[in-house]
Amino acid sequence: MKKASNLDQPPTPPKWGDKLIEWFCDPHLQEEVIGDLHERFHLRTKNRGIDKAKNLYIREVISYIRLSTITQKAAGYSSPLFLHPDMIRNYLTIAYRNLIRNKGYSLINIGGFAVGMAVAMLIGLWVWDETSYNKYHRNYHRIAQVLQNQTFDGEVRTWWSQAMQLAPELRSNYGDNFTYVITASWTNDRLLSVGDKVLTKSGNFMEPQISHMLTLHMLEGTREGLKEPNSILLSESVAKAFFGDASPLGQLMKIDHRMDVKVTGVYEDLPANSDFANLGFIAPFDLLVRSDDLEQKVGWGNSWFQTLVQIADNADMDKVSAIIKNAKKKKVTAEEGARFKPELFLHPMSRWHLYSDFENGKNAGGRIEYVWLFGIVGMFVLLLACINFMNLSTARSEKRAKEVGIRKTIGSLRSQLISQFMSESLLVALVAFTLAVVLVWLLLPAFNEVADKKIAIAWTAPSFWMAGIGFTCFTGFLAGSYPALYLSAFNPVKVLKGTFQMGRLATLPRKVLVVVQFTVSVTLIVGTVVVYKQIEFAKNRPVGYSRDGVFSISIKTDEVRKNFTAFRNNLLQTGTIVAISQSESPVTNTWITNSGFVWKGKDPNMQDEVVTMGITHDFGKTISWKIREGRDFSTAFATDSSGFILNEAAVKYMGLQQPIGEVVKAFGREYTIIGVVNDMVMQSIYEPVRPTVFYIDSFNRVGFINVKIHPQVSPKEALEKSEATFKKHFPATPFEYKFADEDFAAKYQAEERIGKLAAVFATLAIFISCLGLFGLASFTAEQRTKEIGIRKVLGASVLNVWGLLSREFVLLVCIAFLTAAPIAYYFLSGWLQNYTYRISLSWWIFALSGAGALLVTLLTVSFQAIKAALANPVKSLRNE
Repeated sequence: MKKASNLDQPPTPPKWGDKLIEWFCDPHLQEEVIGDLHERFHLRTKNRGIDKAKNLYIREVISYIRLSTITQKAAGYSSPLFLHPDMIRNYLTIAYRNLIRNKGYSLINIGGFAVGMAVAMLIGLWVWDETSYNKYHRNYHRIAQVLQNQTFDGEVRTWWSQAMQLAPELRSNYGDNFTYVITASWTNDRLLSVGDKVLTKSGNFMEPQISHMLTLHMLEGTREGLKEPNSILLSESVAKAFFGDASPLGQLMKIDHRMDVKVTGVYEDLPANSDFANLGFIAPFDLLVRSDDLEQKVGWGNSWFQTLVQIADNADMDKVSAIIKNAKKKKVTAEEGARFKPELFLHPMSRWHLYSDFENGKNAGGRIEYVWLFGIVGMFVLLLACINFMNLSTARSEKRAKEVGIRKTIGSLRSQLISQFMSESLLVALVAFTLAVVLVWLLLPAFNEVADKKIAIAWTAPSFWMAGIGFTCFTGFLAGSYPALYLSAFNPVKVLKGTFQMGRLATLPRKVLVVVQFTVSVTLIVGTVVVYKQIEFAKNRPVGYSRDGVFSISIKTDEVRKNFTAFRNNLLQTGTIVAISQSESPVTNTWITNSGFVWKGKDPNMQDEVVTMGITHDFGKTISWKIREGRDFSTAFATDSSGFILNEAAVKYMGLQQPIGEVVKAFGREYTIIGVVNDMVMQSIYEPVRPTVFYIDSFNRVGFINVKIHPQVSPKEALEKSEATFKKHFPATPFEYKFADEDFAAKYQAEERIGKLAAVFATLAIFISCLGLFGLASFTAEQRTKEIGIRKVLGASVLNVWGLLSREFVLLVCIAFLTAAPIAYYFLSGWLQNYTYRISLSWWIFALSGAGALLVTLLTVSFQAIKAALANPVKSLRNE
């Protein structure tokens, strides 16, 4: 039996005609109308031919749609049809069908959108956390810290610490301008003990009004509890650590085994995004004064404490700052006032976190720079996702040209078409937003760990959802605006006649957007590499001493200071360590500066300031510092108690040609320089080493024990022996240590964290860009299927086809690189100027970044190019 061919089958009308009837006509009449149209189409095909039948079919479809529109208006629909609820539903149905019909492109669109939104959300949460620092406190806008500028040798330096006498002075002579003026110590670790239970907790000694200045939510007791001379307020977590669920009120405690206090209140833990987040307890400042006999030890020249103020309700921050400007200058001697020019000013709480850097007495920014940086990065990453949507939507515009033409022919206004395409964009944005929220929820723990944050999504806060919906609508509008305007502008006559051509310039906007995408991506790559190299450069900078195997023990009790010698001797006998010493500051930091030094040849008008560190013998041996001239401190020389060892920066600062043997007057006595050591990086790793003087401590100010582990002993064994020896001598004091490497790492921790975040965002930016590139490459390969088939029939190789499809994208990435390089160079050069010790912007950094972007582009495009090149040309040409 003869097999039927396609020619034996009756012709059928275009399926899109039936779809239009379903979309626009009354649902109750759709079946009857479609049947009638098909019957007439078949009759005309037999009598007039298929071409004439199709033309008449199109006209009748349009007539039915117009009639249906008029009928629905007559039925009482006063608004245009596209605004009717049924049509809105139809629009969404069409959008849904388009997404399902083009699953690959939908996945790229929604996936890229979701990732872009997730990045923007994470950055938004980070920025919100940074900008909301300290807003927990009700008096946020009226609280400030008193800072002071002093002039040293022509350079103005800003100090955060003040004399203990400043607060009483401000209360006495400037009291009308303030509600509260408070002296406070610095928040540090202290030993708290209840019976045999001893824990190290962070806290502060403050004057009683602090409980009114700060917003403390009291869970037990009252905020007036600090008025008792030997009282203590505990945070909720500290109270639970000691007393569990029992009430701590009235319980007796000890601070550092020497200050007896009674618990008079418990307050709720302060939030993580607060400068007082670690405030585990508050004790009266007067208790510290009495315990350490500070009234006899400190004066206006000892800037050891903080001064916090809350200005009066009717006062202006700037005006009050100007009023107190000379408050300290009036109290110091005329000579000191003339030499150092101390000037006070108020630094508002609203600027503590983001504007903490000062240069030459003026605020020079701070973390606000990172807030702006990541805010801009977030906007650009979101823009990349929007560009993907625009590119893929316009690239596939030929597929929807007939739809636009039919809609315009039946009377749709351009505004109606724009609404249709915008609704599709909003649907994509809504789905992407849902996925983005899930992504953020999954990634937030890891993000918090990298960013050192405790950010949480406020699921129950209406503001979060309002912001999310608003953000989604804005993103959907941004992404859909260009495709909507572009697609709605098609000429219906040319589209329906089949003469519509996209034109050579039609792809120009897509090319521009691809260039923008990769310009942003390459800039982020270069920035990430530069940040990484700068951190590595600073980390590997010669520090002038050895941190290997060195750990420190903080001295928190007097018994450790008094019995140090016995502990030292016993620990050395274990054979696990090679040296042990004490110092005022940690090995990797210095906290004390002094002035008033006098040496031979000093300019009488010079306002000197040098870093000073009291140490014990063997400090140099402990950290393996390098003696450049002279000798180290030694117990064999009794005169070393009045000896100085200077670093190279101090020798240069003093202008000493032959420093050994020179006499320097300081601390009311004479010291002889016995040695010079190489400069040691003990402050910022990004700044020059400051002039430093080391001397044998005779003021009993040492606060740290420094231990050097024997090179042939494992750290675990050394720590076990050290802890056992420590507990033997100081059973009531916890053995707590910190390795010097860990302390040193803290110096570049902030920059390293920023570098990691930048690397993550740069990677995601490249991923989003590649998603869009993958979609465009897929569309290009699909569009040129027949061309590729002809080329292969004529003998083109896979390599030829791959080059054909890849050439355009490679060119676009190269243009993006040439655009990104000068932009990155300009901004990164400015960023590096903030560091005295910095890398140079070498050409290879830009070349490596550009090569990386090019390689990723080739890998992305090659999949589709090779797939198209390997396709069977018979399949692509069989319909020709």
